Amino acid sequence: MMKNMFSLGICLSLFLAVPAAAQTKRLDLDQAWGIKRSLTKPINTIEGWADARHYIEYDTQARQLYAVDSKTGQRRTYTPPPSSDTEVYIQDKDIYIREGGQAPRRLTQSPAEEEKNPTLSPDNRYVAFTRNNDLYAISVPDGREIRYTSDATDVIYNGWASWVYYEEILGRPTHYKAFWWSPDSKSLAFMRFDDTEVPMFPIFGSKGQHGYVEQTRYPKAGDPNPKVRVGFVPVEGGETVWAAFNENDDQYFGQPYWSYDSNSLMVQWMNRDQTNLKFYAIDPVSGSKKEIYDEKQEAWIDLSHAERITYLKDNKHYILKSDKTGWAHYYLYTLDGTLVNPITAGPWQVSALQLVDEQNRVIYFTARKEHSTTEDLYRVNYDGSGLRRLTFGNYTHEVHVAPDGAHFITTYSNVETPTKIALLDNRGKLIRELADSRADDFSDYRYGRTEMITIPTPDGYALPATITWPTDFDETKPHPVIFSIYGGPDAGTVKNTWKGTANQHWANEGIVQIAVDHRASGHFGKQGVALMHRNLGKWEMEDYITAAKWLKSKPWVAKDKLLITGHSYGGYITCLALTKGADYFDYGIAGAPVTSWELYDTHYTERFMDTPQDNPEGYKNGSVLTYIDQYKGVLRIMHGDMDDNVHMQNTIQLIDELQNAGKHFELMIYPGGRHGWTGPKVVHDRMERIRFYYRYLLEKPVPEALR
Repeated sequence: MMKNMFSLGICLSLFLAVPAAAQTKRLDLDQAWGIKRSLTKPINTIEGWADARHYIEYDTQARQLYAVDSKTGQRRTYTPPPSSDTEVYIQDKDIYIREGGQAPRRLTQSPAEEEKNPTLSPDNRYVAFTRNNDLYAISVPDGREIRYTSDATDVIYNGWASWVYYEEILGRPTHYKAFWWSPDSKSLAFMRFDDTEVPMFPIFGSKGQHGYVEQTRYPKAGDPNPKVRVGFVPVEGGETVWAAFNENDDQYFGQPYWSYDSNSLMVQWMNRDQTNLKFYAIDPVSGSKKEIYDEKQEAWIDLSHAERITYLKDNKHYILKSDKTGWAHYYLYTLDGTLVNPITAGPWQVSALQLVDEQNRVIYFTARKEHSTTEDLYRVNYDGSGLRRLTFGNYTHEVHVAPDGAHFITTYSNVETPTKIALLDNRGKLIRELADSRADDFSDYRYGRTEMITIPTPDGYALPATITWPTDFDETKPHPVIFSIYGGPDAGTVKNTWKGTANQHWANEGIVQIAVDHRASGHFGKQGVALMHRNLGKWEMEDYITAAKWLKSKPWVAKDKLLITGHSYGGYITCLALTKGADYFDYGIAGAPVTSWELYDTHYTERFMDTPQDNPEGYKNGSVLTYIDQYKGVLRIMHGDMDDNVHMQNTIQLIDELQNAGKHFELMIYPGGRHGWTGPKVVHDRMERIRFYYRYLLEKPVPEALR
């Protein structure tokens, strides 16, 4: 996968070969920070297609949408059609409805209580919602309130997700919603959560004289999970029919899907170990279940896999996305779970379906096939034949495919090429260039150029990396280094895209900036990611130490000025680097770090580590706290005191150990901050980072203009 990347020597020769005489201007302070535009000019953006002939363009200057004729280039103002003539929303804690051009109408009258997630039925006749953890609906024509459940408590939720499902399985965009209308509007499916055995975790808010406590049922690794049931209720109310699962089993349920005819609900089921994924078709009338898919993997299966299933309009097939071979690919199945054939295969990763052309039995999809750091558009027949790349060059492409598949638009760039936009047909033939963001005076500037490189490991991996050189780079002189990482499983951040000017101030100050992805970051497929099973922290640190040693072997790297920084999982890796890897890293800035994996939630942690009871050595070896005696350098830790995801408990336990060991470190708490922070605290965070870089990497005062 990595054979075609530039070597460092080639990169340096290319860099040094650029004729300096043509580059007469250097980015000033405002340009380097992106306050004033430079190197690029504004271009319109593509928002999709209005129909098969007209694409939607957003004019960034006029702040107006236009529908543009793909044949003639003529454009007209465009107003998106409403998804429905009827809209429901919450105002002053009550539900309102607006039908067509009529005035809004209030549906609920309960100001003392709060309705949540109002959702219109497909036939527009009912609005389902939750109130005080019970599931309700309002009949739109006559305003009748229908109550479906009545057993909710502070630990029983109907149609409202338990925290770990909201965070890790159903996803934050659901806003805790856990109910789904049938396509015929005759019934509702919902999940019922019982958090009785899930431990409570308190989060203390410091506002006011006495403060306050937020209490969340948060299952940490090895703890009991919520008990979950899948139920069905008739639209007009009545007895709940429960799917035939035992709620006392240690299990997970993923996002469900209604069948096109409302006769069944496809439910994703997984065991607690997350090694067995099954699909069941559930009869909403009887609750009986029929197994239609069964997948097992030795390491784990990702229940939250994006676009796991795409149902086809022929009502006979679905397309499954799975990484069961060690690489993510598409498979064609019949609705009863019979495999028709693999659609894609090979040592490369599909990314996302863009269009399914059912008439011609062709799919259009993006994938990382040419290179793991770029993305292209492909087409392939249902039977796997006729695979064809439609995009071009060594670029990362973001595409919008026309509804009929006849054309597509790509917004593309690489580390050396600012963003461009082009229109092509479905054979990959260029119709016309639509935009080029490269500024007219681009070639006049001297700036820190970014290159794609690879860093070799002793056992044969070529780790992908981007490196931004100092503006006036002298390879004979030592430079400080900022090493930016995330580091989580299958969460690589190294991509061959234009980076803008966000890193140019530090390039002007003579700092080398590098981002590196390790062997389990997704560039080497699921087979690479699976190396992390039961040993989070091991391969990340081995590969990042390899990168650090590689850097410090170069004459252009200062031997005592390597700083690593990251947030969340990146904060965890940063803390490990200043403890377990402290012989190789000198400084660190860690945001909201996990410091010991038994402090994080069940579903995420156990996916990779199993439980602390089953894998005590793995948890010990993966804990920052294990390596406190090796700590050296200077670590700055930042955390929001109300982080409901990575609790500040992680940072408290770390600084407790550092203090007990007599170690020097820096700490910054952001009151009211969650897993990130907003408003003035963002500015404060940025200024503190600037001060840190100047103090430790550059060893000079912060310029007056930046104070």
